[in-house]
Parts: sequence; structure tokens; C-alpha cells
Amino acid sequence: MRYDGEGWGVCHAEGAGRLLMSDGTDRLTFRDPESFAETGSVQVTLDGAPLMEINELECVGDEVWANVWRTDRIVRIDPASGRVSAEVDASGLLSADERAGADVLNGIAGVPGTDEFLITGKYWPTLLRVRFVPGS
Repeated sequence: MRYDGEGWGVCHAEGAGRLLMSDGTDRLTFRDPESFAETGSVQVTLDGAPLMEINELECVGDEVWANVWRTDRIVRIDPASGRVSAEVDASGLLSADERAGADVLNGIAGVPGTDEFLITGKYWPTLLRVRFVPGS
């Protein structure tokens, strides 16, 4: 299928019966899974300000998890409002030696039936299984 623009990430929101797509801007675009036609969009915001460079996406339940390109941050997005409802600091997961050969955080996948995620990045030497817990 063809479309205009860039494709940075896509995930399937099963309950909503649609695809969600990122293109490096502050928008999530909703698409029909059969025709890939755009059916709407929402601006992603953090504390009321647009959040740019939304990248890899993972739909889990009625939430969207995304990494923010060129950062060690992962955000949880409410696709109905576009509001970021949680942030994860993924820095410090790699040792200094591992970080030396690695590039950006760029992979997130929910582990079905758990509250865990697999995360990795470009040229990362490992795939990490993690659980996001609220900070104190």
C-alpha cells in the first residue's frame, strides 16, 4: 500500500480495530487495517506541549507505548486524547562498554499475558525484558 509521508512506527489496536502510525511528528495517525486509509489523527502532548519525534509504537490494551527518537525515553500515550500519561527513563540499561557500540533506543514489544516488555535499540548487543514500575 502507498501513502504520503514517512512511517516511523505502527501498531494494531485490536479493541479499536485500527492501526496507529507515527511519522516522526507529534501526531498519531489512525488507519483502517484493510485499506490503510487514514481515519483520523490525534496530537501527542506532554504536559500540554506537543511531543515531537514519536517513533516505534506498541499497542497494549487501550494504550500506546512509544519511544521518543534520539532519547532514552519511552512514553505511554492515551490514543483517545493524545496525552502522555507516563514516562519511562530507559537510560542506564547498557554498560558503558555496551553503550559505546550502540545507537538509539528503537524497539519495544509487549510480552503477551504479562505486564512486561521487550526493549532494544539499533546496534544494541542485547534484548532486555523489563517491567515498567512507577517511580517513588
